Amino acid sequence: MYCFDEMPNNAGIMDSDTILIEAYRNRGDQNAFAELVRRYRERVFQLAASIMGPAFRPEAEEITQEVFVRVYHALASFRGESQFSSWIYRITFNLALNLKSHVRYKVPHLNENVLVSKACSEVDPLSRFESDQQDQHLMAAIEELPEVYQSTLRLHYWMGANISEIADLLGIPENTVKSYLHRARQLLHSMLEKGAKA
Repeated sequence: MYCFDEMPNNAGIMDSDTILIEAYRNRGDQNAFAELVRRYRERVFQLAASIMGPAFRPEAEEITQEVFVRVYHALASFRGESQFSSWIYRITFNLALNLKSHVRYKVPHLNENVLVSKACSEVDPLSRFESDQQDQHLMAAIEELPEVYQSTLRLHYWMGANISEIADLLGIPENTVKSYLHRARQLLHSMLEKGAKA
């Protein structure tokens, strides 16, 4: 599980982001751009990973790189009508959604830990089978939710992000995050109940 960097004060970060952006635009200051990358890289990756899903971390890394390539080329035209963080998260969200539609049927990556845990679990094949079945039903149900619900759930339960962090990453109010989590849990419960009865 990833841990978010401590979220800085929004007003302070916004002011210092503006200073860095101006330094890059006016003087071509590469150190200023590098600082923006340092500040936002982990959160951009986390947002991409929350959209792609746990099995597609290499793709989330590719998205992260592509986001900063795009930001590098587009920063000169950034008008500052929204916060820099909102702008970069929107780029990330759109790129991740676009890539997700192309890799939907691709075989997910399995790391060594997953393979080892599967091998070790053969002691009780029936229990492992039942657990795998439940996991598959849950993952399939999550994939049927609206995209923003999927991202909210993954950020909260898989990435360990709190409500204010999710609000910052998705560019929505905290109450909306709470509403999304509540509604997503209700929908999942309903979908899993229907699946159990079928």
